[in-house]
Amino acid sequence: MPEELTDRPDLLQVAEALRERFGDPVGAVAFEKGELAVRVRASELPAAVEFLKIVRGFNALNDMIGLDRHPAPGEGRKRFSILYQLYRFPGRLRVRLVIDIDEGEAVPSIVPLFKSAGWAEREIFDMFGIVFRGHPDLRRVYLPEEFTGHPLRKDFPLEG
Repeated sequence: MPEELTDRPDLLQVAEALRERFGDPVGAVAFEKGELAVRVRASELPAAVEFLKIVRGFNALNDMIGLDRHPAPGEGRKRFSILYQLYRFPGRLRVRLVIDIDEGEAVPSIVPLFKSAGWAEREIFDMFGIVFRGHPDLRRVYLPEEFTGHPLRKDFPLEG
């Protein structure tokens, strides 16, 4: 029998607190693979991360992941998603915040809240071309500055 969010009152409290604090901007809430997954607007990201860190005690940013959905014309969804994996210890709770953005849309940096986001934001910038507004040192981390393109985009030519 699959685990339900109601089976995890600790994560259910976090989901309810997010809805109470942010109301409408908190989109789809799901329970997947033992963690709470919450879709938020990019504009609300810093406030949601700050709320989870300061008020709810999520004291570690485990990972940031960029995804290129490269939709076909007319699909009506945004091209990129960024996943933020937050962790609370003690308590071993995981929350995944997800934002969706379009091509050319900047994302607010969360480096002021988690210094560890600095490297991850640079990596996503380098590989996908997503700009993090307010990042203290946004430059390529893997590829030389003169390199053209972003290799993890689905439309990047296979020849390089």
